[in-house]
This record gives sequence, C-alpha cells and structure tokens, in this order.
Amino acid sequence: MDLPTRFDNLRDLARLPWFEPFEDRVVTKAGLLPPIIDVHSHVALAYLRPMKIDLYADTGTTEYYLPSCCSVDLEPYVNVNIGPDQLAEMKRDLSFRAATGRGMRRTHTVPNLVREMDELGVERSILLPIDFPFFSENASYAISAGKRTERLVAFGSVHPYSPNLAAKLDLQVATGIRGIKVHPAVQLVAPDDPRAMELYRLAGERNLVVLWHCGPVGIELGISRKLSQVHLYEKPLAENPKTKFILGHSGALQFEDALELVKKYDNAYLETSSQGLVGLRRILESAPPERILFGSDWPFYHQAIPLAKVLILTEKDPKLRRAILRDNAVKLLGLPD
Repeated sequence: MDLPTRFDNLRDLARLPWFEPFEDRVVTKAGLLPPIIDVHSHVALAYLRPMKIDLYADTGTTEYYLPSCCSVDLEPYVNVNIGPDQLAEMKRDLSFRAATGRGMRRTHTVPNLVREMDELGVERSILLPIDFPFFSENASYAISAGKRTERLVAFGSVHPYSPNLAAKLDLQVATGIRGIKVHPAVQLVAPDDPRAMELYRLAGERNLVVLWHCGPVGIELGISRKLSQVHLYEKPLAENPKTKFILGHSGALQFEDALELVKKYDNAYLETSSQGLVGLRRILESAPPERILFGSDWPFYHQAIPLAKVLILTEKDPKLRRAILRDNAVKLLGLPD
C-alpha cells in the first residue's frame, strides 16, 4: 500500500490507517498498536526564577512549537516544517519567557501530556529536564511529576559544572531516576568535556542511562551547533563502556555518523524523535534493531507525527514495530512490562 507522507495539517494524518480525526488532531484506532513508550518528552522548563507555570493545570489544548494547523511533510527532518514566524515564536518562548508563566509554554503541562498519551495509546513517557549549575531546578519538577503518576518516568539532570557533582547526582538517584539528560547545545558543554566525562562515569557506576541531545539540527546558535557535532560523542562511548547512552534524535542532521557509532559501540542506542522518513529509513535498515527507541520531543511536536513515521516504515514488520515502540525501552530502562 502506498501511504501518504505529506499532510495539510495535524488532523490530516487521519488519512493513515492507524489514526482517526478528533477535533484539531488525531487519535489512534483501538487494537492496532502495542502500548507505546516515548523516551523523549518534556514539560515546561524554567530558568533564572522558580517555575511560574502550574505544571498540573489542564489548559484544554496544547500549543506545540509546530502548530496543529501547519502542513506536515514526514520525509525531511521535522523542523523543516516550522515556518519563519513559528520558529521566531518558538525561540522567544524558550528564551525570554523561560522565567515567566506566559507564552505557549504555559500549556506544556502534565495533564496535557497525559491526555495526548491517552489519545494515542502511549503508556509511559520519559520526562527529560535540562539544568544549569545554578538558577534552575528542572530535575526536581520532573521528579515531582513522576511521583504523581506512574505514566511519567523522570530522568534527572546535573550540569557537568555543578558544584559537588557526585553528591547532587546522588540526591536525584535517591528519588528513583533511571537516567539523566545531557544537552550539550543548551548546557553549553562539549560531550567530551572532562567534566562531562566524569558525569558519565558516575552515571555508569549508578546504573543510570545517559540520554544526549545528539547532532546539529540547523536552527540552533553557532556555538550550540559546534558543540553538537556527532564526532564529539565517540570518546565518551569508547571510554565509558559500562555506561549506556541514548543518542537523542539519532544524531539529528548527522544521522549517518550516529548510525556508524551505534554499529561500532554496543553501549549506544538511537532515539527516533525529529528524524524524517529519509533518516529513519536508513536507521531501520542498518542499526541493530534492539537498540532503536521511539521518542517524540513533545511539546515541540504532537506525538502522532513521529509515531506516524515509525508506523509507515514498520508496516510489514510488527515485531520490529513493537521493539521500537515498547520492548527496547522496557529492557533498557527496566520498566514494568
């Protein structure tokens, strides 16, 4: 069956056989898919000042950085679909408004995420906080959300240049985190920085998975692009063989380089969020199938958009589909099956 890959808006994804329209979006049809685990999601992040957003408010709708009214082409890297006006608004929301309770981020809350999970059959989502050495406590917000509902599993975040690195990590470990998020482009630390290398060693000793933002995405600042080059991730993989690393976005625009890393190092995993069908097709053809994980990068994108790509490419392989959407994450993160 030739399936469409270009859509007028989010609701138009209902032309695919696994979805049906609902309001301005889609929901999955019952009984067609395994329960899904999304290993890459966020709620609103706060910097400089304490959280000004009520993370437990149901605002009725979610304002995505790729709005539901926009056309969607599944073939390229997903941010190609974000127009200049939406891109400018996204950057304002993630920067100037990060100390406020205003903007689209006020809708990036726990109830809004869980509602979307219910609509799409997502059993659990991994919350990924991002912190600086000072003036942010996003890990604590993610951990609190994870304690409120078993549907959300919190990772921690400790900036490599945090004072008392091990002690701060251990405080988060004591809450039950299963991994940590490291974002070189936002935290402005190279993946192979000596302090980052120490963090990976500590994570491995504590049986924590490290989920990186990995690879340039084309819309970041120049310094962030420089820090995200995929070749910088090889040294950590090589020198921390007991630490398991998830390459978020599968290397983004450098997915071919990330693919080589996952074939070379047994402790490397690929995560699908933001990849287009072009990159994801190569990944599914060549990567070890037990080391591919589904992610969405919610609330940048509705979870149905990355889900549709996996469904299209696994149409004739239900075993691979289940592995990517659920089983690989269960095994890696020790989640209840």
